[in-house]
Amino acid sequence: MSKIVLAFSGGLDTTFCAIWLREQTGSEIVTVCVDTGGFSDEELAEIAAHAGRLGVAEHRTVDAKQVVYDRFVSYLIKGNCLRGGVYPVSVGAERTAQAEAVVKVAREIGATGVAHGSTRAGNDQIRFDVAIRTLAPEMTIHAPIRELGWSRQQESDWLKEHGVDVPVKTVRYSINEGLFGTTIGGGETHDPWAMPPEEAYTATIAPTEGPDDAEELTLGFAKGLPVSIDGQAMDGVTLVDTLNERAARHGVGRGMHVGDTILGVKGRLAFEAPGPLILIQAHRELEKLVQTRWQSYWRETLGSFYGNLLHEAQYYDPVMRDLEAFLDSANSRVTGDVKVRLFKGGVTVTGTRSPYSLMDANVAVYGEGASAWTGEEAKGFAQLYGMASMLARRSADRAEEGGSA
Repeated sequence: MSKIVLAFSGGLDTTFCAIWLREQTGSEIVTVCVDTGGFSDEELAEIAAHAGRLGVAEHRTVDAKQVVYDRFVSYLIKGNCLRGGVYPVSVGAERTAQAEAVVKVAREIGATGVAHGSTRAGNDQIRFDVAIRTLAPEMTIHAPIRELGWSRQQESDWLKEHGVDVPVKTVRYSINEGLFGTTIGGGETHDPWAMPPEEAYTATIAPTEGPDDAEELTLGFAKGLPVSIDGQAMDGVTLVDTLNERAARHGVGRGMHVGDTILGVKGRLAFEAPGPLILIQAHRELEKLVQTRWQSYWRETLGSFYGNLLHEAQYYDPVMRDLEAFLDSANSRVTGDVKVRLFKGGVTVTGTRSPYSLMDANVAVYGEGASAWTGEEAKGFAQLYGMASMLARRSADRAEEGGSA
């Protein structure tokens, strides 16, 4: 009997796919839950039990959190990648890792096809398809929801007819929890004038409900990556999880993002990303202290480009390795400590220090004085610095005089 491997989260869409594919293809369905963060051990056990109740032939759980951090998240931090200036590219990195894990299982068991629960209107279908076709062009891709074009309510109604009840919240919202943030789609996110209600959020409390006392913490960085909180060394995955938990208690990390989808239409989502937003803000401030002007300029330009390509399913383009090499180099001296203050949904960087700091009070104190040059030298610099502007203005004046004549 043929086998199809399904990327499975246990939510509405993948629950529907598990039953639909078995009925429509007659194949054995093997579900694979790729843990890219956001799941507790209890939740993973329930997902496995849920898959069993659906009658799948086999279920596997793959821990991909370290892969996601090492290969994707690390560069999102080094590049200060924020889609549209606000969204920390939470999902794009995960889908590539999930597709790779599903393809690996499919090859191990001799499956002829792989499946995902993406819709025809979203980015995820492109991410899964591009990764699968790149890694396993011989495999058939099954995407029932894309092919049917059903609404979430239609899926829910069909499942009820087959004896499977789905929670109301799952029908209304599509929620993706991962190491680098939680995204919330559906419901009010389709209206750019509306905000999701409090019950739509899962990872953070409302900012107004945060403690009345601020919390300060110190993040340690080495070569652009976080390595400690308050002096306690941690691996990357543990550090992000810990920061997510501590910051969520202050209502930090909520946001809304409107942007252009891969398909060329506008999309909107709500997100919760306490740790990622803090890390990127802290990294940016430390980076300012140790990088030259042009390092910062090109890091900002190429970092944004890297984040956009990852978000838009272009991880396997060779240019991504080129960009990673640049980000590694640009971050070679982004080492030091950053003090951060958390309060009522807000994040404030209150201090940075680094052995590679380019800010030297022995050379000059901005707005006060300098010991490395004289006043006459500063005057001469200002005269030369403005020379091009002065000459351009003279040229413009002559042109105006000639035109009026």
